[in-house]
Amino acid sequence: MKFDLPEPCPEEHYWMNADPDEMWVMDKLILSRKLNYICGPVGQRVPKPDWYIVRPCVNALGLGMGAKKVWIENTTDNMPVGHFWSEFFEGDHLSVDYVYGKQTLCVKGIKKENTMTRWDRWIKTDKTIPFPSILNQFSNKEIINCEFIGGKLIEVHFRRNVDFDNGIKEFIPVWEGQNKVPPMGYKFIDSKELNGRIGAFVR
Repeated sequence: MKFDLPEPCPEEHYWMNADPDEMWVMDKLILSRKLNYICGPVGQRVPKPDWYIVRPCVNALGLGMGAKKVWIENTTDNMPVGHFWSEFFEGDHLSVDYVYGKQTLCVKGIKKENTMTRWDRWIKTDKTIPFPSILNQFSNKEIINCEFIGGKLIEVHFRRNVDFDNGIKEFIPVWEGQNKVPPMGYKFIDSKELNGRIGAFVR
């Protein structure tokens, strides 16, 4: 029996063909430790009571899925296995594409504080973010996408941001149950994701 399977996305291609010596960059706990952030795996105590970000060490789906802002007093034994905690960063959330280490796109994400997955909008900016030196061994990669919060590198993907293809300058996600009628000056496009996004208003 023949099945019509979807074509693998760029991130799936990476996971199928990845050099094992490079895969540390996909583990957010290892990346955070290399960057000297205050962090640790579930099961390790935090150094002081505070707000921390808790999320999966590895998440091939992306989209912020599984991430939560959590007040932790001491122990982390009751948190999901396979997750880690890290100091909570504040500031602009930027998604930056690099081609062979040279920046080609920077967009700023805007969302409410009570969500890690539902963005209100993404806007193209002219900010220049130098290629992170910790990733110098990957400067020969055709495409790398980096996420930053307050100037702190938080995750890396071996793919580009396709939401801003075709000259798009602003991307407003539309979620399940929301009206698809675009505001004046925008158009609606289909753009489904597992986090409940069904499309976007773009201009």
